Amino acid sequence: MKLKQVVEISKCYSNPTRVEILEWLKNPDENFPPNETQIPNREGVCMSYIHEKSGLSQSTISTYLASMERCGLLTSTRLGKWSYFRRNEQVIQEFSQFINNK
Repeated sequence: MKLKQVVEISKCYSNPTRVEILEWLKNPDENFPPNETQIPNREGVCMSYIHEKSGLSQSTISTYLASMERCGLLTSTRLGKWSYFRRNEQVIQEFSQFINNK
């Protein structure tokens, strides 16, 4: 893992709402209603559900999710006008290993 990515991930982890989003997405079936599309929650949670649960503005959540996706913590799938997000377990594991080895 490159140092630049470690720094960007660390910035995401410094924000309590972003950490909550990662926690919610760890068990999406427990934290969100079923998606209204063909995508099961384990494959991605609709951005609107994340927005509603957070209680923050749509633009703030969009910014948070975009930064989390840019640094690799999340992946997204787009279907029509809807975006679905899920954790990128590989990157989360690599980050954890990097931190534990320092």
